[in-house]
Amino acid sequence: MASTQASKRPEPAGRGAISFWRHRGARNIAIQAVFLVAVVAVIAYFYNNMIRGLNELGLTFGYRFLGLEAGFAISEGIAYQPSDSYARALLVGIVNTVKVTLAGIVAASLIGLVVGVASLSSNWLVRSLARVYVEVFRNVPLLLQLLFWYSAVILKLPPVRQSVEVFRSFFLNQRGLYLPRLIAGQGFSSWLWFAGLALVAGVAVYFGVRRRLKRLDRPGFPSLWALGTTLLIAALGWFLVPHPPLDVDPPVLQRFNFTGGMHLSPEFAAILLGLSVYTGAFIAEVVRGGIQAVDRGQSEAALALGLRPWAVMYLVVLPQALRVIVPPVTSQYLNLAKNSSLAVAIGYPELFNVGTTIMNQTGQTLPVFTLIMACYLSLSLITSAFMNWYNRKMRLDER
Repeated sequence: MASTQASKRPEPAGRGAISFWRHRGARNIAIQAVFLVAVVAVIAYFYNNMIRGLNELGLTFGYRFLGLEAGFAISEGIAYQPSDSYARALLVGIVNTVKVTLAGIVAASLIGLVVGVASLSSNWLVRSLARVYVEVFRNVPLLLQLLFWYSAVILKLPPVRQSVEVFRSFFLNQRGLYLPRLIAGQGFSSWLWFAGLALVAGVAVYFGVRRRLKRLDRPGFPSLWALGTTLLIAALGWFLVPHPPLDVDPPVLQRFNFTGGMHLSPEFAAILLGLSVYTGAFIAEVVRGGIQAVDRGQSEAALALGLRPWAVMYLVVLPQALRVIVPPVTSQYLNLAKNSSLAVAIGYPELFNVGTTIMNQTGQTLPVFTLIMACYLSLSLITSAFMNWYNRKMRLDER
């Protein structure tokens, strides 16, 4: 009877609140809710402050100006006229940024791979030259390197009439690099069938070789087999079609300049050279560290089995080193994409350069800056997503 009365006795005031805060899950939810409210309040404060400042200047936060006529010229890129809209001008800057980023990633990867392997060479001269390259270009600011390549190298080349000629097809001068351009020929439509067949065969070979290597528990690069198959079938179709699939449009020197062919501007050459050499030095160190992370016994065992040094590097060392190399190389690719904005210093019309011109003409600083940040963020996220996918493919599955 006494226990029944005790059970009906009312709880002390505040007992429910104390038990609530002692519950770990409820406490965490409450803290996160308070933090979220604080973040929203801070964002709302700065947003209202921004809108108030724009109203005082007679401006509005919007993107209607993108449909207006740009009125300024862009030296290179996709088809564009000054009478086009600001949106078209911004698209030209995006395409130029993507172009130099992709070309820089390929060039920097090749440079980094070669220099990284060379820095571990048994030859003293090769090893020393690789170390000097890494230490020099890695420790000099990128902006200074861009100005050096542009002002002290590219612009010091001979004039057009005295161009440096290579194989009578490539011409290098102060105005950039002129090289032959491939254009569609009479047999291009027929050759496309072989090109499609080559792609299908390459994909089939990739998955077949990959499945076989996984079954045999052997290292290898199925992508190289797929690439070889694709090129072989495409080359076979080249000789089987009755007319050449592609024609060559070479650059021809006229009175004052070259006509025909393809032209790479001095600004593009300077930014590509600067980004490739600078980022290649960092990638070389990543490659060197990845190779040294592979146990020495792996190489010794492969050499004891009779494999040649190049086969040891290709079949044993690199497949294992890639698992260490890929994550830090991804960071270098992202840095290269963001460092392309420094091209504004040498006049290359990339995204930041074009965006700055639009801001100066329209006064829409915040909307344009938002677009620029969104474009760079999207480019970085796409690059990171692809490299993370490749890193998962190279990951060693635990047994």
